[in-house]
Amino acid sequence: MLELKRSALKDKGAWEKAGVKVPGFDVDAMIAETQQNPVWVHFGIGNIFRGFIAGLQQVILEKGEAKSGIIAADTFDFDIVDQIGKAYDNLTLMVSLKPDGSTDKEIVASLAGMVKGDSSNAEEFGKLKAIAANPSLQMFSFTITEKGYSLYNMQGELTPLAKNDMANGPEKPVHAMSVVAALLYHRFQNGAMPVAVVSMDNCSHNGEKVQSAVMTIAKAWMENGFVPAEFISYLEDASKVSFPWSMIDKITPRPSKIVEDQLAEAGIASMAPIVTAKNTFIAPFVNAEIPQYLVVEDQFPNGRPALEKAGVYFCDRDTVNQVEKMKVTTCLNPLHTALAVYGCLLGYNKIADEMNDPQLKALVELIGYKEGIPVVVDPKILSPMDFIREVIEERLPNPFIPDMPQRIATDTSQKIPVRFGETIKSYLGRSDLDVNSLVGVPLALAGWLRYLLGVNDDLEPMEVSSDPMLATLQEQLSGVQAGDPSSYQGQLKDILSNPVLFAVNLYEAGDLAAKVEALFVELLAGKGAVRNTLVKYLG
Repeated sequence: MLELKRSALKDKGAWEKAGVKVPGFDVDAMIAETQQNPVWVHFGIGNIFRGFIAGLQQVILEKGEAKSGIIAADTFDFDIVDQIGKAYDNLTLMVSLKPDGSTDKEIVASLAGMVKGDSSNAEEFGKLKAIAANPSLQMFSFTITEKGYSLYNMQGELTPLAKNDMANGPEKPVHAMSVVAALLYHRFQNGAMPVAVVSMDNCSHNGEKVQSAVMTIAKAWMENGFVPAEFISYLEDASKVSFPWSMIDKITPRPSKIVEDQLAEAGIASMAPIVTAKNTFIAPFVNAEIPQYLVVEDQFPNGRPALEKAGVYFCDRDTVNQVEKMKVTTCLNPLHTALAVYGCLLGYNKIADEMNDPQLKALVELIGYKEGIPVVVDPKILSPMDFIREVIEERLPNPFIPDMPQRIATDTSQKIPVRFGETIKSYLGRSDLDVNSLVGVPLALAGWLRYLLGVNDDLEPMEVSSDPMLATLQEQLSGVQAGDPSSYQGQLKDILSNPVLFAVNLYEAGDLAAKVEALFVELLAGKGAVRNTLVKYLG
């Protein structure tokens, strides 16, 4: 059996026989170089990092465009460092999932080490501080999810963890943002050398989020007498510390049992996932789709790895925003939401299966190609038409990507204004387009409202995914009965006139509100009404 260990990489023939590509660079030399001249520290040792970002550095190592690797750190789940990092010599078996059901396999060896971002562990935290003080360091980066940057609770109050960190100062940080602020302070104390702080998380204006959190912590430390005002000036000087924005796109689902079994059949040992004490489900392998996009604002005051040679797009901040807007308002997210609500109503459990449904495929093609592309934001560095074609023809139908409509339907009220409202606003703002010509968008909105009733197309009870506005919306829909169109007595009026939900008052958007109401009533017409309505408008 093959073991995912550095010593086993020497048996290249055995790995190739198992269908696995091995690193073409000297891993030991890379590790030694990284220890001497660290360039990149990344926080968050999850699937998106191991299955995408680490692979980017691997590409430039293979091309001879880099000598140093990545130091991976975690501030939340230290078991990952021991049970996934040390246990497998910091190697990851990357499994790329093709739409035809086949896979490509490669060992990613660009991690020079994993470190615990634990200030109570003097040895581990000392390693991070030494790296932070090294003049060679070019960036800290993050994939810690959007909540990893938050210092506040839902009521807008500082969390106890954030308060404690502010009171305890840079010697005892716990929150990820406090740890980063402490490392930046250590860098400031050792020459105030430049560095970039780069969020690579899938959230809007991610650079702003990490900057705001770090500055909030640092200013509290200054007020409490832990750091001087000069440290704040250092953080506010973009020629010293930058906070680039980015857009990332790649689906890296949880480890698949099918893939695990395939690896075992290929003779690769010990690939079973683990569940850490913090309840992280993670495996020595990562399975992910092949398409991937990373667009980063090119603001790196101490230089950066040549990641453009691995397919990363470097540009200005406006272009990052445009790429994100292209994806979120037109080319991907609206299609996902339309599939989510109708998939739930029609009893689907996989997005990929929905793409074999002629009406649902026609719906996303209508929303994307016909109604979205005329108003898409074109960032120039990527072709919107090529992007959306890849989404519809390769990404959404990929049977290996176990995305569930029930998961995607979560928090839909928060997504509607961006995913559909922006298109509506664009139609209203263009003299050459008629908002009344829209069919796919009102179908998606009517489908979401029908979904909120919690009854599927067979008129059976159906669980509705969590949503912060669910109780309010269901109360406004009170009295509407799936299967009885006469039960609709104008209950949508307050919903459709709410600009918070749709980015506009739909009653002020041509005949759009009336169209949504009419479609909603058709969707109520009885058992099978959802399917019949889709057939009527989509063929």
